[in-house]
Amino acid sequence: MALVLSDCCVLKTLPSLKMGSKHKPMVPQAAVPATVGLRPLPSLCLGRSFPKHKGAGTFPYGPLRRGPRLGGETGVAVPLRPTLVSDNENGEAGFDPSAPPPFTLAEIRAAIPKHCWGKNTWKSISYVVRDVAVVIGLAAAASYFNNWVFWPIYWVAQGTMFWALFVLGHDCGHGSFSSNHKLNSVIGHLTHSSILVPYHGWRISHRTHHQNHGHVENDESWHPMSKKLYNSLDETTRKLRFNIPWALLAYPFYLWGRTPGKKGSHFHPDSDLFVPSEKKDVITSTACWSAMVALLAGLTVFMGPAWIIKFYVIPYWIFVMWLDLVTYLHHHGYDEKVPWYRGKEWSYLRGGLTTIDRDYGLINNIHHDIGTHVVHHLFPQIPHYHLVEATEAVKPVLGKYYREPKQSGPLPLHLLDPLVKSMSQDHYVNDEGEIVYYQADPDIKKSRR
Repeated sequence: MALVLSDCCVLKTLPSLKMGSKHKPMVPQAAVPATVGLRPLPSLCLGRSFPKHKGAGTFPYGPLRRGPRLGGETGVAVPLRPTLVSDNENGEAGFDPSAPPPFTLAEIRAAIPKHCWGKNTWKSISYVVRDVAVVIGLAAAASYFNNWVFWPIYWVAQGTMFWALFVLGHDCGHGSFSSNHKLNSVIGHLTHSSILVPYHGWRISHRTHHQNHGHVENDESWHPMSKKLYNSLDETTRKLRFNIPWALLAYPFYLWGRTPGKKGSHFHPDSDLFVPSEKKDVITSTACWSAMVALLAGLTVFMGPAWIIKFYVIPYWIFVMWLDLVTYLHHHGYDEKVPWYRGKEWSYLRGGLTTIDRDYGLINNIHHDIGTHVVHHLFPQIPHYHLVEATEAVKPVLGKYYREPKQSGPLPLHLLDPLVKSMSQDHYVNDEGEIVYYQADPDIKKSRR
């Protein structure tokens, strides 16, 4: 027999019902009528507290800190809520995405086919060869045609290929490119330095992003500002941060000064981003970045400013827009707002489940399926060429915690709508509370009507 709440808020018994899912319900043996959604209730209503939830699984990194990865794995426990059904942010009854999930990280991992964890170095290198060949081919075509009909096509195509190179270097940073650390470092420096990204500086801050995804204060990339911090910004900063196209040009400035409320530079070895043992790596990447800047300066003198602007500078900014667009939309802009966490409510698993997959149409293959972001965030060591298969494998486990992406046409023009909508509504979160959602600045919202 199982206990449920009747309409008059007294306990009554009902025969236990078999659950259709293979996962255990959040409240053991609770029989819930299909038309009734239980809300979280204080434990005193039932005269007892709910049992503690089992651990959320294995944390694939070391302890949360801005330092080198430590050996070993740390278990991450999550507090239990009595139900997965509650009022959402708009006050409507339905699935609560902020509730602790009824599955563990280990269960998700177990659903992924074993071969998806394998790294094929030669296959990874083949993608580098492919992308570099396309970059060279596009530059040669632009030089051959050299007319204003072809230049815009070249800029968009080459900027997209710069973005593809970034994703390959990104895989090197995660170690999913190859099991050879030195090879990862060499390929990472070649791909990233060529597009003016300091490889190790970025790699370390990106590691912080993955270790703290979904955490209001500790996340590193496009995380929310508190209301207090938001109110401290000057008007110009607010407008640039939440207006297109300026918001999509933020990445180079982030590399130099990070986001509002945080200090440090990706180029300086003494930055708050790094610990002393990482100083040599940061200096190496900054030197490689400087060498690329010197090369571009020499080409500017030799070939002329117009040449370097057409062949490199404009595609570079297209790449920056791709990077900001993709990074932003993997953490913002879903139909229903996603939760952000603080304190005891945050866990590696719950933070990872706030990420969003996106479909980019024909671009999926070009930028190495980076749109399959949920599995990537939970298990960044999986090579990009296995992410689609791994994602399909974990969907039955994730259930409603997986946000199915809207299908794209040949080009991902459908993503402009959630981008604009999010920029007009997602401005800050409350200063307090361990589970918070984005809120809108009424002045910005009003100015866009």
